[in-house]
Amino acid sequence: MSQRVLTTESGAPVADNQNSATAGAGGPVLLQDQHLLEKLARFNRERIPERVVHARGSGAYGYFEVTDDVTGFTRADFLSQVGRRTETFLRFSTVADSLGGADAVRDPRGFALKFYTNEGNYDLVGNNTPVFFIKDPVKFPDFIHSQKRDPFTGRQEPDNVWDFWAHSPEATHQVTWLMGDRGIPASYRHMNGYGSHTYQWTNAEGDAFFVKYHFKTNQGVRSLSAEQAAEQVGKDADSHQTDLLQAIERGVNPSWTLHVQLMPAAEAADYRFNPFDVTKVWPHADYPLQRVGRLVLDRNPDNVFAEVEQAAFSPNNFVPGIGPSPDRMLQGRLFAYADAQRYRLGINHTQLPVNAPKAAVVDNYGRDGLHATRHGSRQDRNYEPNSYAGPAQTGEALAAPLAVHGWTGTHETPAHTKDDDFFQAGELYRLMSADEKDRLIANIAGGLSQVTRDDVIEKNLAHFHAADADYGRRVEEAVRALRED
Repeated sequence: MSQRVLTTESGAPVADNQNSATAGAGGPVLLQDQHLLEKLARFNRERIPERVVHARGSGAYGYFEVTDDVTGFTRADFLSQVGRRTETFLRFSTVADSLGGADAVRDPRGFALKFYTNEGNYDLVGNNTPVFFIKDPVKFPDFIHSQKRDPFTGRQEPDNVWDFWAHSPEATHQVTWLMGDRGIPASYRHMNGYGSHTYQWTNAEGDAFFVKYHFKTNQGVRSLSAEQAAEQVGKDADSHQTDLLQAIERGVNPSWTLHVQLMPAAEAADYRFNPFDVTKVWPHADYPLQRVGRLVLDRNPDNVFAEVEQAAFSPNNFVPGIGPSPDRMLQGRLFAYADAQRYRLGINHTQLPVNAPKAAVVDNYGRDGLHATRHGSRQDRNYEPNSYAGPAQTGEALAAPLAVHGWTGTHETPAHTKDDDFFQAGELYRLMSADEKDRLIANIAGGLSQVTRDDVIEKNLAHFHAADADYGRRVEEAVRALRED
């Protein structure tokens, strides 16, 4: 095999890649050394801004296969036939930490799935928990600031974390999830994924259903205790990345079974919980899980930067038969996610290979901009309507319209008959075994006892008391014991 020739960015052969050009053998480096300057300039620009949230991630390609007929609920073509397969890319991530953080930490996990369908890319952006900390997007920047590194100390501060939760009683349900056994997954393969938000499906007849997605791991749910996680971080900060990579390389392809909960749109208004409140779940007794298909990961990316770091997801990437709901947090993310990628990667990030459609043709009037690779021919016009047979609208909405009424302005989320911030947190606590409760109490007390302000501690204790009397009593006693040591 002949030796490949090293070249510059312009394609010219490089004569010497070991020594810079200098003025004489011992003289200063010359500005005319184009190869040196090009290498240093490129090196300075190798990194792009990391994600504000979900910065640390891993990913893999795979496929989704339909196993059950759901055509009565959605006209999405990739779900239209049992046995049909669609290529996918799944990115896992931690939420709060930076790109240099560790994998085995107590934090929700992102579960962002891109379906490369023949009707365009469909992005389902969720987490490994079915609920979230807040219900209104206006609070999201403040929430993330409270969980990030403090501007002065440069570390995550219990005072900030618990102070925000003290003033956000709706977070009690998710805090109970996070501090419980599933707060630190043993690996990305051993956790469930959820769409978390409520979405809308529309069938061929125009009937609308609200839907929640549940990806149940076929490897079984496995988690780490706080002590096991600390040991794991010390051994391998990249433990989840290592596990996912090596499993797929060995041919042990992880898989999940997708189930959905479906609510006829007409039932939403009178449901006992607000079905669009992401701090709450729909009890399975009300809306049972219905199987849809199987997700399998079978190929690792060739380049983590190009395919994981540059992967861009947006929950507003819908396909015909799937659309949004009035879920406020979802509504905020419809803008925020796409905007984040335009900032990080540029206006043409959708043309990068990992983000570009693979089974659909892109045909629109977007032109130019930084890193544009799709320009059109000289016969193409970049305006619409036109007289040159350019692409035209279909006139067919992707999903059913949502009815709106009332006055514009800032409004609290409408309450349903069973809505409060604590009932479901208490239900979750009461479902736990004795050992699970012990670990939950220890995890909460370990963090809350580090808070320096008594009033912040008392506000948080009131939330746990409101969720369940035993829950609140045990947390209060555990916090007191730690603070007295």
